[in-house]
Amino acid sequence: MAKKAYLTTTLPYVNAAPHIGFALELVQADAIARDLRAQGHEVFFNTGTDEHGTKIYENARAEGKEPQAYVNENTAHFLRLVESLGADLQAGRFIRTTDEDHMAAAQEFWRRCDAAGDIYKAKYATKYCVGCELEKTDSELEGGKCPIHPNLKIEEREEENYFFRFSKYQQPLLELYERYPDFVVPAHRQTEIRNFVADGLKDFSISRLKEKMPWGVPVPGDGSHVMYVWFDALVNYVSTLGWPADEKKFSEFWGTKEEPKAIQLAGKDNLRQQSAMWQAMLMSAGLPPSRHILIHGFITSGGEKMSKSRGNVIDPFEVVEKYGVDALRYWLLREMPTFEDGDFTWEGFKEAYNANLANGLGNLAARVMKLAEDNLSEPIPEFEPTLHVIHGFEIKKAMDVLWVRIQKLDKKINDEEPFKLVKTDVEKGKALIAELVSELASIVRSLAPFLPTTSEKMSTAIQANKKPETLFPRIA
Repeated sequence: MAKKAYLTTTLPYVNAAPHIGFALELVQADAIARDLRAQGHEVFFNTGTDEHGTKIYENARAEGKEPQAYVNENTAHFLRLVESLGADLQAGRFIRTTDEDHMAAAQEFWRRCDAAGDIYKAKYATKYCVGCELEKTDSELEGGKCPIHPNLKIEEREEENYFFRFSKYQQPLLELYERYPDFVVPAHRQTEIRNFVADGLKDFSISRLKEKMPWGVPVPGDGSHVMYVWFDALVNYVSTLGWPADEKKFSEFWGTKEEPKAIQLAGKDNLRQQSAMWQAMLMSAGLPPSRHILIHGFITSGGEKMSKSRGNVIDPFEVVEKYGVDALRYWLLREMPTFEDGDFTWEGFKEAYNANLANGLGNLAARVMKLAEDNLSEPIPEFEPTLHVIHGFEIKKAMDVLWVRIQKLDKKINDEEPFKLVKTDVEKGKALIAELVSELASIVRSLAPFLPTTSEKMSTAIQANKKPETLFPRIA
């Protein structure tokens, strides 16, 4: 019986077009999911869209649309992104937080936290960033602005809301981090969240007055409030598995308190929400914690934050349309550091593409398979399935190892000159060419989690003993 594994991205808001930062997260998750399948796991791969909250409501009003119609239109772009990037959701789901089963699960989750004594009503005044959909303390602001959304005005809010008793979970969270030293990856992010929790936790608001912001999941037993968007959205990670109705499926994929399984990917601006707030909510509801929170960095453009006003926004659809899905996947998975910030420029992209794809992998495949087509009477035997290649979630390191192998194989051709040897000693020449094809086949199997389309094309060529079509045309 296949082992079960669970993997999820965060859910992006649908108030703007899909950006390359979420493309990074989606492709990273897909590569890990494919690698887990190569290890024999049955993988539940979850992604989707976050469709409630103030930003959605205000944008819909500004466009003169009903919120549901607004999110329906915008969600289509994210579904297209999943398809465009070659993300394989087999045995998984694209969940929307407006799905009826999700909203019912969010309400049940609320009831369980309430039964645990962790939800109460209170008046409060706070500074609030609409961009983050989070309350902000003075220490988190720079010049009175949110450093992540400096173009948005910080709102000062005062009203009566429901609160989650986050402060109750300081010690349990610290114990969770102690129990799993690799709970958050990379390690310095675990240190960061541990320090945040150790400094003391403040209870956070989990509802909004419906008369002010009606677009949300109704609070059970109180029609005057809707759930705060983060409380609602975080529950998607378990509702996608059919929780609470399907406890068997939930425990098989999410895991148990003794053996948690869930792997979550998120950007560094989501560290607090995923590795502290969400974990405390799970504890309150009596559910197992996640097992790993993988944190990636931001993508800048020319050293600056991407913005429409600067004209430096990179559209993932444009990259795919011009250069193919695996060209973008290659850049996101190898040229972008797995856990830190990276910078995208068209010049840098083209340079990496020509050096490592057109002149590197593509040229190698053409050289080896041209030799095979001209000199071998039949394909090499026993073409094996995908290999397990990612260790410790270090995607870039795994790809770097592959490119060393690509370079070594290219050098072997240059040094041993099989194209000459096969003319002077046919048997030795054919044996060398078969050896080159075997190594290329091994590289192809290892490439499958990262560049699935290219891997499939190269596999077909090797099995047919034919030179493949040009895989990566050189960019002028």
